[in-house]
Amino acid sequence: MRIMKSAALAAALAGCTLPAFAVITDAPAQKTKQPFKVETFARGLVHPWGLAFLPDGRLLVTERPGRVRIVGKDGRLSEPLRGVPAVVAGGQGGLLDVALDPDFARTRLVYLSYSEPRGSGTNGTSVARGKLEGDGDAASLADVKVIFRQEPAFSGSLHFGSRLAFARDGNLFVTTGERFHGKERAQDLGTHFGKVIRIRPDGSVPPDNPLVNKSGARPEIWSYGHRNVQAAAINPSSGKLWTIEHGARGGDEVNIPSAGKNYGWPVITYGRDYSGLKIGEGTSKAGMEQPLYYWDPSIAPSGMAFYTGNLIPEWKGNLFVGALAGRSLHRLVLNGETVVGEEALLQGLDRIRDVRNGPDGALWLLTDSPQGRILRLAPQ
Repeated sequence: MRIMKSAALAAALAGCTLPAFAVITDAPAQKTKQPFKVETFARGLVHPWGLAFLPDGRLLVTERPGRVRIVGKDGRLSEPLRGVPAVVAGGQGGLLDVALDPDFARTRLVYLSYSEPRGSGTNGTSVARGKLEGDGDAASLADVKVIFRQEPAFSGSLHFGSRLAFARDGNLFVTTGERFHGKERAQDLGTHFGKVIRIRPDGSVPPDNPLVNKSGARPEIWSYGHRNVQAAAINPSSGKLWTIEHGARGGDEVNIPSAGKNYGWPVITYGRDYSGLKIGEGTSKAGMEQPLYYWDPSIAPSGMAFYTGNLIPEWKGNLFVGALAGRSLHRLVLNGETVVGEEALLQGLDRIRDVRNGPDGALWLLTDSPQGRILRLAPQ
């Protein structure tokens, strides 16, 4: 593995094409030169999970127990929005990601992903959208409609995914988990378990989805063989979707999911089971994609953003990843679609759940705890 790692790095620095099997697992350490500070912008959130900026600079934040709040420019939390759909709040489930419609200024549509109760003790990852009405403590979601339901329903509290990312073409990517105890179904095209989903904003299926005409396959599927994808973002340089998923003991993966491709879980992985036993067949297999990058040991990645601000120029174009188990923020330095450097920031600070670019050019973070905070990273 070390030979492949060195070959991958050398090829990246030289601008060469990498062989399909070459994966960097430990990029050279980087260190930010410009001093920066970490400000607490707001506090008192209960396990905040997703963050989106409104056009006027205020924030929408989800709390896993099932609340959405508007955070003012002064950091004040509003009362919870009315009209938010019911969630199964337990384990890793609850109210998860939030995204604004690309034409939000006109439509006022807000998209939420969450673990939805399905009856008889079952649940599943769902996506709903509603119209933001009112303001501040009087704000609510109206005309709420579920536009996607992960099928089949399942009884469990783990591995829901779930990130939302709007592509340049207006379609919506939804990431799901394989629900932990059903990991084999990540390979089953008849389920939404362990998949990246691609739908239109109204929930209908784009006709160019890769499996639309495949018998027995769910037409919403974009890619499959994923474990638990809790980070997703559109690369502003290429317009491609990038995702990061949790491994077991090791094997957290950075991927660029392509239409119809199989990313291997649980047949291939760079991690091991929590018992220490081997998972699947190894680290590679014909017809299954290799990750762009992976971590071993795991950092438990959640939330990611490509930095597009100007406040810290050396970060421009870098990929920032939140770490739960690692209690840190990881900066990945990129050369095109190759990771050529890594820096662990804010080590030991807190569990970082989400990472976003702010309209002010700063980097914004959510910390996952019963007293969760919104943090702002800016020049010192």
